[in-house]
Amino acid sequence: MIKNYLKTTLRNLWKNKGYSFLNIFGLAIGIACAGIIFLWVEDEVSYDDFNVKKDRLYYVRVNQVYDTYTATFGSTPGVMAPAMEADIPGIAKTCRVTEDQTSLLFNIGDKAVYASGKYAEPFLFSMFTLPFIQGNPKTAFTQLHSIVITAKTAKKFFGSEKNIIGKTVRVNNKQDYVVTGVIKDLPQNSSLQFEWLAPFEIYYQQSPWAQTWGNFCLSTYVELKPGANAATINKQLYNYIQKKQNAETSTAHAFLFGMNDWHLYDQFDNGKQTGSGQIQYVRLFSFIAWIILFIACINFMNLATARSGKRAKEVGVRKVLGAGKNRLIMQFIGEALFMAALAAFVAVVIMSIVLPAFKTLVQKDLLLGLDNPIHLTALLLITLICGLVAGSYPSLYLSSFNPVFVLKGLKVKTGSAAFIRKGLVVLQFTVSIVLIISTVIIYQQIQHVKSRNLDFNKDNLIQMNLQGDMLKNFSVIKQDLMNTGVIENVAVTDHETIYGGNNTGGITWQGKDPNSNILISQRVVSPEFISTAGMHIIKGRDFQSTDIVEMGDNFQPKDSANIFNIIITESLEKLMGKQSALGKTLQVEGSKENQYFNLKVTGIVKDYVYGNMYGKSDPVVFYCIPQVTSLMYVRTKAQANTEQALTKIEAVMKKNNPAYPFEYRFVDDQFNQMFIS
Repeated sequence: MIKNYLKTTLRNLWKNKGYSFLNIFGLAIGIACAGIIFLWVEDEVSYDDFNVKKDRLYYVRVNQVYDTYTATFGSTPGVMAPAMEADIPGIAKTCRVTEDQTSLLFNIGDKAVYASGKYAEPFLFSMFTLPFIQGNPKTAFTQLHSIVITAKTAKKFFGSEKNIIGKTVRVNNKQDYVVTGVIKDLPQNSSLQFEWLAPFEIYYQQSPWAQTWGNFCLSTYVELKPGANAATINKQLYNYIQKKQNAETSTAHAFLFGMNDWHLYDQFDNGKQTGSGQIQYVRLFSFIAWIILFIACINFMNLATARSGKRAKEVGVRKVLGAGKNRLIMQFIGEALFMAALAAFVAVVIMSIVLPAFKTLVQKDLLLGLDNPIHLTALLLITLICGLVAGSYPSLYLSSFNPVFVLKGLKVKTGSAAFIRKGLVVLQFTVSIVLIISTVIIYQQIQHVKSRNLDFNKDNLIQMNLQGDMLKNFSVIKQDLMNTGVIENVAVTDHETIYGGNNTGGITWQGKDPNSNILISQRVVSPEFISTAGMHIIKGRDFQSTDIVEMGDNFQPKDSANIFNIIITESLEKLMGKQSALGKTLQVEGSKENQYFNLKVTGIVKDYVYGNMYGKSDPVVFYCIPQVTSLMYVRTKAQANTEQALTKIEAVMKKNNPAYPFEYRFVDDQFNQMFIS
C-alpha cells in the first residue's frame, strides 16, 4: 500500500511539474526563513550555557537611589568582593574583574599586535568553565607578570607554534609577561569575552581609587555554595555598602543578579527587574518564524485545493474500488509529508547559501549543524508539522468527494470549500501585510533614532586609544596633524563620546536639597574637545589652555586653590535653578575622606545624546584635565578623502609614536554598532 502511495505521489509530482515546483519551493522558502530565525533564537537562549556552574554564578549589581528614580549599575567598590566572602555565609568564592576591555600592545619578536582583555583574580578559572589547552589554572597567576591567552590569540601571537607556555611577550613596550596558560576559545554567546587575562593585582596596585568603598569601578562575580539561597543573601547585601561606608546617607543597595538572566532579562526600570531585555526580541522573532511557516502552509493548502478538480476522478475510482475515506486521507497526508520532506531538503540548501550573509548581518557565528541531534530533530519536527498542517485540509476536502458525481463528470459541489479557501487567502494576505507594515514601522523607528539630532557630530570623527607617547607628545602630534591640511581639530578625553558611564551623585551646589541625590556623568577632556566633538556652547565660553588642571601624586591637583573651571550641560543648569549657572560654584567629593573640590561653571553646552540612544541622557560635567585622558579624537575635514586622511594620520603617528601600530575606530561605525542585535 505504501509503495502504491509513493508511486502515485511521484507520478502526480512529475505530471504536474509547475504545481509541484511552486508548492515545494514555496514551502522550502518558509522553512528556510524560519530555520535561520530559529538558529538566531537558539544562540540567544543558550547564552553562557557552557558554564557548568551557571545556576550558582551571580554578578553583583547596585541600585543607586536618586531623586526621581533608581538607577541600576554593574559597578562595585574594589574592596567589596573579599569583604563579602568573609562576612556573608553562603558565598563560596568571589572574583574581581575589570569592567572594560583593555587594549594592550604585545610585541612578539618583530611582530606587534593589539589585543583586548581584562585583569582578573585567579578564582575566575574555577568559577567559569574555561578549559585550559596548555598550562595549569591553579598556577597560572602565581607570578605577577603572567598572562593567560585564548587559543585564537595564541595563533595570532605565535602562529603555528604548539608549546608556548613560558614564552615571553612584551606589553606596551614596557614590561615582559610570561605566557602561563592557553584556554579554549570562548563561545561567541558568552557574556564574558576577552583575548587575554592578567593578574588583577597588577591593576589593583596601579589604581588607588579601586581600594576604597567610595569608588564603584569593578565587576564582582560570586559563586554560591550548593543549596545557598540568593534571596537570603540579597537581604544581607541590601544595606551592606552603607554599613561599610559608615554613611547613613548612602543610597547604594547591592544585590545578586543570576547568570541565567544576564543576557535575556537584563533590563531594570527604577531599580526593579522588568522581565524584559533581549528576551523581547527572542519572543518576537520566534513568533515571526512560526507566522512565516503558517503562511507557507496556507499557501500549500490553497494550491492543493485549487487543483482539486484534477484529482476528482482519481478519488472517485479509488472509492468505487473500496478505498475508504480514512485511507484517502492517509494518502493525501502522505503526499503532503513527502512534499514537505522535499521542501525541507531544498530549505537546507537555501539556508546553507543564505546563512553566511545572515551571519554577517547579525554578527553571530551561527552553524547549520545538521550533525547536531537537536538541529536535526528540530528540522524533522518542523517538516512533520508543516506536512500535517499543510496537508490536513486538502486531504479532508479531497476525500469527501462523492464518487457518483465525479465519475459522471458532474461538477463537484465545493460547498464551504470555496469559502474556506477564500478565507485562507484573506488570512494569508492579512498576516503578510501586517508583517510587512510592522517591519516598515520598526525599520522607520530605528532610522529615526539613527538620524535624530545627537547635538554632537559623529561623522568624520576618528577615535584612537592613547598608547605609548601619544599623550606625552600630544601638542606635537596635534600640530603635525593640523599641518596635513585634512584635519579640522584634535582632542583627548577619558570617555567614549557615545557611551554612558563614569557617573557620580557626589556633586552639590548652593540651594541643592541635601537629601537630593542626582546622577551626573563626568568627562575629563582637553580644551579642544567640545569643538572637536561638534558640541554646541550655548552660554559662556569653551575651555582654554588656562583652564587645564595639573595633577600630582595620587591624582591630587597641584594647585592648592582646589578650584576647577568646568563646563556643564544645559540639563544640569536647569537642575541648579531658574537663573543662569554661569559663574556659580559647585562642589565634588575628592578621593580622600572629607575632601571637596570647588567647580566654577564657565560654560554651558547643549545637551547631547549618549548611552541610551532611545531616551534622554543624564546631565554631564566636563573637567579640563588632559593629563588623565585615555582616548584621542581626530576630526577630519568634511571634504577630505577618507583614505588619504587615514594615510596622513598614520604617518604622523608613526613619526611621533613609532613603537605602536596605528589603530583607530570611526565613531559613526560605533554608533551603527549599537543597533545591531
